Amino acid sequence: MAGRPTHLDEKGRARMVDVGHKPVVRRRAVAEASLTTTAEAARALYDGRLPKGDAAAVARVAGIAGAKRAPDLVALCHPLPLDSVSVDVHVTPSDGEVRVRCEALASARTGVEMEALTGAAVGALNVYDMLKAIDPEVTIEVRLIEKTKDAPPA
Repeated sequence: MAGRPTHLDEKGRARMVDVGHKPVVRRRAVAEASLTTTAEAARALYDGRLPKGDAAAVARVAGIAGAKRAPDLVALCHPLPLDSVSVDVHVTPSDGEVRVRCEALASARTGVEMEALTGAAVGALNVYDMLKAIDPEVTIEVRLIEKTKDAPPA
């Protein structure tokens, strides 16, 4: 199998990777979505004055729900029993910056980066939805910050 992409079968068709032979280990991933908006919109979010309500609270709940739904949204993603998902929202009004950070933890045979990325993205999309009336030109960028795994039990 060396030299061939793992998500393709011998005929080049997409497939889900078999992780059955891998040990179950504790895995962690952190992803972040950055939204760039106007200082006015970021200030309204920070002060809790958005017309649609508390965007940070909505983003936290939506991000957790998004992480849990990653295998439904990402075609070749394995369904994982998540141990924990947390989502934090940080706003810097003066810079017009909003950061939605998602941490996912699981004891599994494969990583949780897709869950963390999906959680951060879904949280950010909810912030976008709640900011767009004030700033229709909000932008979003999503990236993986970190992924780790512990050694398997002895």
